[in-house]
Amino acid sequence: MKNALYILLGIMAGFVLAGVLVFVSRAPSGSPITLQPAPTDAPIAIHVIGAVPRPGLYEFPEGVRVQDAIDAAGGLLAEANVDALNLAALLEDGQQLNIPYKAGSEPVVDPFALDLPSSATATPLANPDIELIDINTATLEELDSLPGIGPTTAQKILEYRAPDANGPFATIEDIMNVSGIGPSTFEDIKDLITVN
Repeated sequence: MKNALYILLGIMAGFVLAGVLVFVSRAPSGSPITLQPAPTDAPIAIHVIGAVPRPGLYEFPEGVRVQDAIDAAGGLLAEANVDALNLAALLEDGQQLNIPYKAGSEPVVDPFALDLPSSATATPLANPDIELIDINTATLEELDSLPGIGPTTAQKILEYRAPDANGPFATIEDIMNVSGIGPSTFEDIKDLITVN
């Protein structure tokens, strides 16, 4: 009788143990949780024109101010009328920011210059007082004075344009063929250089 009781208890323990194993090994129900990235605002586009070195279309995060847009366009020209600006004003998507000139210093636009095929042959009209550096005749010191061009890169420009190397630059864009001068450096210097 005791043996039958032990056998019965063993069978019941086996059922309990089997039930626990089935419960533990069973796949969880429901769908997995996926985390979504935090929502970010789309950038806003601002068109900067007027008394800045690099007018154009710029993208900014929400909450940009007039000063931020001016900095992106290269700062203010000497002829800019700073007193007419509220540098702390917030800008909105699609807004055009016109940086005014001081009275009497507005640029004179030559209507015939607008039909030129390449910016390499045009002289910037926004600031006629800036003396452009001719990259075909400039000295090492003149080239070194350009933003983003150090003495090493200036020497590479001199070596590149040498008659026994590549000869003179045909357009200002050709300066990007020099090792160390990429599109971002060209953007910084394109309004300061010329070829004659």
